[in-house]
Formats: sequence, C-alpha cells, structure tokens
Amino acid sequence: MASNKGRAFFALSGYHFNPDDVTHILGIEPTSTNAAGMGGSSGKPVISSWEISTDTISEEVDLYKLTEIILKQLEPVKEQILQVCKSHNLSPRMGVVLTLSTDKDDNCPDVGFGGRLVKFLAEIGAFINIDYKISDRI
Repeated sequence: MASNKGRAFFALSGYHFNPDDVTHILGIEPTSTNAAGMGGSSGKPVISSWEISTDTISEEVDLYKLTEIILKQLEPVKEQILQVCKSHNLSPRMGVVLTLSTDKDDNCPDVGFGGRLVKFLAEIGAFINIDYKISDRI
C-alpha cells in the first residue's frame, strides 16, 4: 500500500504581476512560479503565483516540522512580504498538501499549525489552505 505523503508551501498569488519581481524583493528563490496572468487582459484575468515549498515526504509526515521549515525562510523577510503584497496586490497563503494512506496500520499524520506560524500568518494577512486526497491502492 502507498504510505502517507505531505508537503508544505507558501504562495503569493494575484493578477497582472511578474513573479520575478517577488523573487527580487524577497531575495528568496522560489520552488515554482506561474506568470500566466502577468499580461492577462482585464476581461479574462488569470492568476500568477510565486511559491516556496518543502519536498514531498513520505516517512512520518509531520506538518508542524514542514511548516516550520517554511516559516524559518519567511520570518526574516516579513516586512518585504508585506511590502510586495501591498505594491502588487497579492494574496499570501500557507498550504499543506496531504495524500493519506488507505492502510489501516499506517499512522494518521497530525494536521496542525504552531502558535508562532499562526501569529506570523495573521500579521501578514495570510490564509491557510489544506489539500488532501486518499492514495490509490497499489
């Protein structure tokens, strides 16, 4: 059977912005970007995004530890995050992606967020997103 898998990420998303601007302002190399909405029209806006992410892990998924990895990268640039969100009208988001095992003997990962992370996310006006699915049987 497939085991639990998980990763954590932080994303900034919005309309009509160049993700390279965010990289320049924050000084953090993103894991992924999407510039689809950079030159979009106002009639059919498309969202662009800038994201940093942990690797997807499958051994003892601990979301507290995964989000801590992301938080350590973000805390030193909190003011720059606030600045880029305001100047580019971006929406900040902390997320976790979980694939849950169907094996009844596999541990269920804890899904939660530490107080320091919650405080940080509140200070930058971020929301939390949890995506999950059930793993396919092998």
